[in-house]
Amino acid sequence: MGATVATWPLVARAQPRERVRHIGVLMHLAANDPDGQSRLAAFVQGLQQAGWAVGRNVTFDVRWAAADVEAMKRIAKELAALQPDLIFTSSTPAAAAMLQATRGIPVVFFLVADPVGTGLIASLPRPGGNMTGFAPIVPSLGGKWTELIKEVAPHVVRATMLFNPLSATFIDSYVTPFKAAASSLGMQAIVGPVENMTAVESLVATEARKPNGALIVLPDAFTELHRAEIVALTTRYQVPAINWSRSFAEGGGLISYGPYLTEEYRRAANYADRILKGEKPSELPVQNPVKFELVINMKATQTLGLNVPPALVSRADDVIE
Repeated sequence: MGATVATWPLVARAQPRERVRHIGVLMHLAANDPDGQSRLAAFVQGLQQAGWAVGRNVTFDVRWAAADVEAMKRIAKELAALQPDLIFTSSTPAAAAMLQATRGIPVVFFLVADPVGTGLIASLPRPGGNMTGFAPIVPSLGGKWTELIKEVAPHVVRATMLFNPLSATFIDSYVTPFKAAASSLGMQAIVGPVENMTAVESLVATEARKPNGALIVLPDAFTELHRAEIVALTTRYQVPAINWSRSFAEGGGLISYGPYLTEEYRRAANYADRILKGEKPSELPVQNPVKFELVINMKATQTLGLNVPPALVSRADDVIE
């Protein structure tokens, strides 16, 4: 399924005498990104479980923005012009671009942070407009990541939150719990904005020259797109780092903590199904994640010379040897 969605035609041929619904999709990752493919596949599978079949009663128009905010704005206008029955978006800037493009077409968003603070909806229980969806990047994670990086690397006395301000427009809501947690742990909290990979490497190299530092890689469209490169840099420069996606740890990163994204995409399909069957997005409450998973890469701990506390290992949902 994941290998198939990138090659779907813009309009699939449908069987006669059955109403065909059209869904526009704006994904924030690149078309060849395996995480993007598996997440979209989970969304489609969720719709299939609800009775929707590609080419029979639903068609898709899938676009990939590769973390380019300007591309998201352009694609949003293109999708809105097609007048689909529903639009599905992933990432905060993609949802913001779609809101600028249409206030009438129903939109289910995903991977959105602080949807109220960023002006996408009126409130979580009553979104109020044409948008609703799932906001798994909850602000409290800013504090939780800080606690976990300190637990896995007790020597750390300084944490830098790495993010791209162009795509992490929600940064303010995460800085407060980040700084509060750092202060309670006797750590210095640093906010580290970067706009390209050159800046990322410079920041990681700077951290490596200072003793006892760590990185908190905030989930935004840019850091998601470049997660493999960021893992490679933290490994090369021997800087402990934490991220929200298990693909970070699976790719060689030290530790990750965040929601079960594949399952969350299936939940998003439920909302798409309900809207296509007549419910209004304005009346469907925005959902927070149901469960979080902790993943530790033991090979990375050995490379960094860390002795992971047994209590932390026992709490992990997955330990990569």
